[in-house]
Amino acid sequence: MQDLQEVFGRLQASKKRQKEIRSMYKDALDNTPGYKELVEDLKTMRAKKKEVEIAIKEQFSSEMIELDDLKVDIESDNQLLSDIALTQFVKGETVEVSDEYENQYEPIFKVTFKKM
Repeated sequence: MQDLQEVFGRLQASKKRQKEIRSMYKDALDNTPGYKELVEDLKTMRAKKKEVEIAIKEQFSSEMIELDDLKVDIESDNQLLSDIALTQFVKGETVEVSDEYENQYEPIFKVTFKKM
């Protein structure tokens, strides 16, 4: 098994190189003739699109409120589902669920690190 610190260092180096390549790519785009004009045209079109979306959302105001409520409900139920699955896993119980089509689902646990 590889050393945790070694893998972490390799990951950090890969992220640094990725950032360098993205920076070079962005510089190349900025120096390409016509690119800036296309970006401005795109901004204009996005603004027009946003205006249309706002007008339609005003017509569907009650549905948009319900949509926001559903989003909060889904987030809280996902967190609850994760908590219950982790509790069952720690207790040594089988952790799986099935949908209305009898498809079986098993949990995937993920570990991430954040800077202290």
